[in-house]
Amino acid sequence: MSQRNCTYAITVETTCTKGADTSNHVSIRFGDSSSNNILVHRLNSKRVKRLDPLEPQVLDDVPIKPFQACTIDQFEHTSKCVELPVCYLYLKLTGDDDWRPGFAQIRVLEGPHLSSNYFYFRRYLPRNVWHGVDVCDNKSPPFGLNYKRKVFD
Repeated sequence: MSQRNCTYAITVETTCTKGADTSNHVSIRFGDSSSNNILVHRLNSKRVKRLDPLEPQVLDDVPIKPFQACTIDQFEHTSKCVELPVCYLYLKLTGDDDWRPGFAQIRVLEGPHLSSNYFYFRRYLPRNVWHGVDVCDNKSPPFGLNYKRKVFD
């Protein structure tokens, strides 16, 4: 049995805060509660569209770098398919400048029911570490490490 692939439309908003933009490398990691983990090392190189947040039209005629202030960028990535809805998303900023994303969302083009809700950040990301949101209802964390959670009274 061969592993089938899916195409993911990755939408990332950069906030309008002064200094929110970045030219650093941005990586993204997302997946489902069945430990299907998708990793894109250089999201910057996968950009396909710039969306206008106020108008539904696509602004493809304007060549611009991704992750500029007040923009919504869309990227496309093909990888193995998730089996359940995407329920976690982490971003990693590698470089010297700051970046303040607003939200990110993953749409699975072959299975819209597997797409994620919006993951909200709205703060400057720490550099060189994975930072994100996990709303999966499972016992194992998204990076494949399997350990029991400790509960303190």
